Amino acid sequence: MPPLNLDILEDEAKPAEKEAGEPMHAIYNVPVDVQVVLGRTSMLVAQLLKLGRGAVVELERKVDEPVEVLVNHRLVARGEVVIVEDQRLGVTLTEIVRTDLGLD
Repeated sequence: MPPLNLDILEDEAKPAEKEAGEPMHAIYNVPVDVQVVLGRTSMLVAQLLKLGRGAVVELERKVDEPVEVLVNHRLVARGEVVIVEDQRLGVTLTEIVRTDLGLD
């Protein structure tokens, strides 16, 4: 899948700036919580208490499926896990999820 073109996102934000009457730069320094969800599972408390070092918890997601990117607990994108410098993990965004914010 081709890399995400962030120029498109910037172009889409410009009309919103004009509608608001002032630049959106005022919100650029607002911190947000970003999470990447590799997968989920559910289990009984009894099963959870039996887990120990080296236990494997199986997730519902397959290896080749995209991970979810959440901002402030809201799904905003999906992507692929990549390895970046110093053997750290990162996420390449492959899909931006558009949702109605319900703002009227």
